[in-house]
Amino acid sequence: MSHQDSHEVIVVGAGASGLAAAIALHTAGRDAVCLEARDRIGGRLLSAPTAHPERALDLGATWFWDGEERVRALAARGGIETFEQHLVGDTLLQETTDVRRLRGNLVDAPSRRFAAGAQSIATALAAALPAGSLRLNTPVTAIHPDGQDGLAVHTAAGSLRAEHVVLALPPALALERIDFGDALPADLVRLARSTPVWMGAVAKVVAHYPTAFWREDGLAGAAISRTGPLQEIHDMSGPDGRPAALFGFAHASTVRPGFDEAVTAQLVQLFGPAAATPDVLHVQNWSAERWTSPSTVQGLGDYSLFGHPRYRQATLDGRLHWASTETATENAGHIEGALAAGERAARAVLTMPGVPGSGSRSVIAPTTSR
Repeated sequence: MSHQDSHEVIVVGAGASGLAAAIALHTAGRDAVCLEARDRIGGRLLSAPTAHPERALDLGATWFWDGEERVRALAARGGIETFEQHLVGDTLLQETTDVRRLRGNLVDAPSRRFAAGAQSIATALAAALPAGSLRLNTPVTAIHPDGQDGLAVHTAAGSLRAEHVVLALPPALALERIDFGDALPADLVRLARSTPVWMGAVAKVVAHYPTAFWREDGLAGAAISRTGPLQEIHDMSGPDGRPAALFGFAHASTVRPGFDEAVTAQLVQLFGPAAATPDVLHVQNWSAERWTSPSTVQGLGDYSLFGHPRYRQATLDGRLHWASTETATENAGHIEGALAAGERAARAVLTMPGVPGSGSRSVIAPTTSR
């Protein structure tokens, strides 16, 4: 194996957690490379561009909340415009027999969004990495101890060697896509295979309209449905209502031929005839994303496994570390949780005996809160 194929750390996955881990390692002076299976960065941070300059619609993660300092600081440092989620207006409740209008917004909580879409967070993170340290279209197929106090990381493009590996992807996906042989402890294998994938069993639907017409009727764009296919709906319009959009979540099992028409019909029933003709209807079925969800994703429902203490224990002689929002001890499922998990994994690498550098300082957010 050539010298350039050997690294101190290999990070698997270039979503928020993997990018955060890679940045923390580089900041501490470590030689780290980040391998991403997709042809893009961001993972579940995915935003669809619109005709409005610097405005995008989120097909994955959307919000962040007060107290999530890593996200707030990263957006501020990257010059990423954020704005408050639209809350004003009434809620619609779709029953099996009719639609009821309930006073006030009973669905949404105060939160913030990214004017250019959440994927801009991933772009800002990647911009901080040295040239050549991020490799796209490089799915990892196997990870094994190499017998020389390191790990062999196999990809379709060839094999690499690392002293440490950070798995920055959903644990259940890692167990399905990556061959570890029989090297992992049985209890860890059971845990990883059982841990749900955040957003993995849902489809996110975004209806982009010429105007936010529902606001003119005093509606918040918020709805709960007992009939579906969308089970909950929110306003996804940008600052000042441009671009205008509604979005909702559906169980991935409902995405079949005729789904688009069923969604449009539901939106018409809720919001009136103007909802019949969206400019674009985006349907992002996360269960069908092979680099997000394992084949078992719709059967994984025990969310109490998020942040399990076992994910904070390195395995394979302390060389294999876990990082993804599912492994976060706080804010699991959020962008904040992904950033925290990536930092935690990097810190674990840096504090291993014989590895210089403390890694105790956050590189995403200041150590003091607002």
